[in-house]
Amino acid sequence: MAETRWLDDHEQHAWRAYLRMNAVVGAALAKQLQTESMLSMQDFEVLVHLTDVDDARLRVSELARAMRWEKSRLSHHLSRMEKRGLIGREECASDGRGAFIVLTPQGRAAIEAAAPSHVDAVRRFFFDVLTDDDVKALDSLAGRVIARVEATDTCPAE
Repeated sequence: MAETRWLDDHEQHAWRAYLRMNAVVGAALAKQLQTESMLSMQDFEVLVHLTDVDDARLRVSELARAMRWEKSRLSHHLSRMEKRGLIGREECASDGRGAFIVLTPQGRAAIEAAAPSHVDAVRRFFFDVLTDDDVKALDSLAGRVIARVEATDTCPAE
């Protein structure tokens, strides 16, 4: 077994700051979305994925992979969204076992109503305190970290 490479003080401080930032920003954005649009961050993410594709429909497995959720967790969440009329399910003609998750007119209206104030909050809480160089560095850092995780991920969401 390899010896543990403990974080030095600087790394530990940076890591904890990242975790705290993620929690604080995530909580602020979740509160803003819930208060102003009655959508959860998870609802919003599902709706974003559906609006990102031309026909506003995705297979559950595609959505699970994109969100990095287990299919059972996603299925429960989608059931709640379906009851609220935000999404629907359509059978897949080529695969009787599978279904498409489709964006409903009510779901489209919900995300279109929520998006302007949400992006304003993202700007206010995050981007307005960053310089252009910070944004470029963040993009670069995120890309490298994501590539490392995805290259070593042995259990992608299914």
